[in-house]
Amino acid sequence: VQLVESGGGSVQPGGSLRLSCAASGFTFSNFAMTWFRQASGKERELVATITKRGGSTLYADSVKDRFTISRDDAKNTVYLQMNDLKPQDTAVYYCHAPAFAYYWGQGTQVTVSA
Repeated sequence: VQLVESGGGSVQPGGSLRLSCAASGFTFSNFAMTWFRQASGKERELVATITKRGGSTLYADSVKDRFTISRDDAKNTVYLQMNDLKPQDTAVYYCHAPAFAYYWGQGTQVTVSA
């Protein structure tokens, strides 16, 4: 199992970023995928979940109506579109396949500041 996140960066409040996570080593379309984030000095928190084949999505209250999780099973990739970013969204973002609990990517840093 390999998960490679990309797309992070530095943006001003109110800006947008689109994160990508390329997955390999398993049959991607058969599994739910999630995005987590971890801010400095804080525990890792679940941000968004998408079921296999994209049937359903769930979001943390803190990102609801601002973030959108999606997947492209043909590309074995899961995305996180982040709009109206706030300073409290600053964190390292990780994608994760819950069925493969011990596998994590390197993460991608998102920094939101004026």
